[in-house]
Amino acid sequence: MALRACAVCGRRVPALARELGVCGPCIRRDPQRSAALVREAHARARRAFGLPVEAPRSEGGVRCGLCAWGCVIGEGERGFCGLRTVRGSRLVHLAGTPRRGLLRWYRDPLPTNCVADWVCPGHGRSGDQNLAVFYGSCTFDCMFCQNWQYRSMTAEPGGLTTAWELAAVANPRTFCVCFFGGDPSSQMPHALASGRLLAERGVRVCWETNGSMHPRFLERAVELSLSTGGIVKFDLKAMNEDLHVALTGASNRRTLENFARAASRIAERPDPPLVVASTLLVPGYVDAEEVGVIARFVASFDPGIPYALLALAPHFAMADLPRTSRRHAQQALEAARSAGLIRVCLGNVHLLART
Repeated sequence: MALRACAVCGRRVPALARELGVCGPCIRRDPQRSAALVREAHARARRAFGLPVEAPRSEGGVRCGLCAWGCVIGEGERGFCGLRTVRGSRLVHLAGTPRRGLLRWYRDPLPTNCVADWVCPGHGRSGDQNLAVFYGSCTFDCMFCQNWQYRSMTAEPGGLTTAWELAAVANPRTFCVCFFGGDPSSQMPHALASGRLLAERGVRVCWETNGSMHPRFLERAVELSLSTGGIVKFDLKAMNEDLHVALTGASNRRTLENFARAASRIAERPDPPLVVASTLLVPGYVDAEEVGVIARFVASFDPGIPYALLALAPHFAMADLPRTSRRHAQQALEAARSAGLIRVCLGNVHLLART
């Protein structure tokens, strides 16, 4: 395996993404020297799809407020997610409202590869289906994104679907719906409207999200999952904020705050679990040390919260990384358990590399 030199410390390491140019330890321990490299890497990734490089902060602009970015958008600009603009001093939603959902959907036979499958009743519903709703936008800019194709959908929004049209595709075999993407955080008004309509048809409502939506949307999502037997699945990418920014282009503060909000309600319905956490094991960046810190945070709310550790299939701007190794996964598993969590599993084990 070729070794690459970190642009900050000069060390030659096997798990260093060329596009990022800086190693995981330097991002955590020397964030000031890493910051410029991180910003430029994300700028290149977004320019390639015509997406805003940064969240706009235009003087005299219109505030969006739908997610953690709090974009202040000027005339003709687009918000960070690419779905909001301003025309005539008025905020315009290109997509993400109940009448304008930018998405693709498909029927996923149960049991499926959902990160919560191992703790969900859907695991035993062979013959039924999950309605998988892939939103074509996101509030993060993950360099390792497994579903990076959403960016092409955001760049040219088209083929929009109303909440009523989406709900109408449910049939007697539709056991649950999962809103993911991209991420539903950028289109919560549409997802919530769709979820309510599907709940009326007896469908369980689940979410797979980075958790960056406005707290009022998170609370409504939790209510829908609580009342229907669904699960809110949080992707906890990293606990160290500098590492999180390097990997996703965004702070993790809102994610952690929203996770705490959701976790505060888990006693209202112990089974199936209301909240499930997951972390992608990114070689060279999200190691056992980082997993241990995330796990301690999760366990501080309840040691019984299920936590899934996922192997990486290299994609997008980190396609040159190796796959997660068995050793890496085992160390992360032990770190999560040592942190106090009692329900931890390894997902995507078929992707694990021997070395």
